[in-house]
Amino acid sequence: MNLSSFYPVIGTTKLQESRDFYLTYFPFTLTFEADWYVSLITTQNPPFQLALLDYRHPSLPEGFRRPGQGILLNFEVDDVDAVYERLKAAGLPIHLELKSEAWGQRHFITADPNGILIDVIKLIPPSAEYAEQYSPEALEELVRD
Repeated sequence: MNLSSFYPVIGTTKLQESRDFYLTYFPFTLTFEADWYVSLITTQNPPFQLALLDYRHPSLPEGFRRPGQGILLNFEVDDVDAVYERLKAAGLPIHLELKSEAWGQRHFITADPNGILIDVIKLIPPSAEYAEQYSPEALEELVRD
């Protein structure tokens, strides 16, 4: 099998509010919008996609029509400190304050209008203890950055 694309679709009744959130605070643009579905894509290369779906729509099997929950979206960025300052100043909820982790991340966690957690991350070199748990290729990438 050859995947041509892969992206999350968040089930919500807050389509407009969620669309505005991702367009305002993250580098997405709108690619499709209906009263039940919104498709977003980043303006960078390679592009990343995210979609929003009114979970009550009949395109979902009836027994699965529920809002998205228990999801954590990881957004890796170049300058997590700057993103943290910008989103905090904008009044977004900060559920985990900015900090560096021994396993190789500097990050903070906010949430979208649906309560979907967004972990904004900058990869950093891990501690010696965690370095042993990475594949050699992944560790080389972390240490190089």
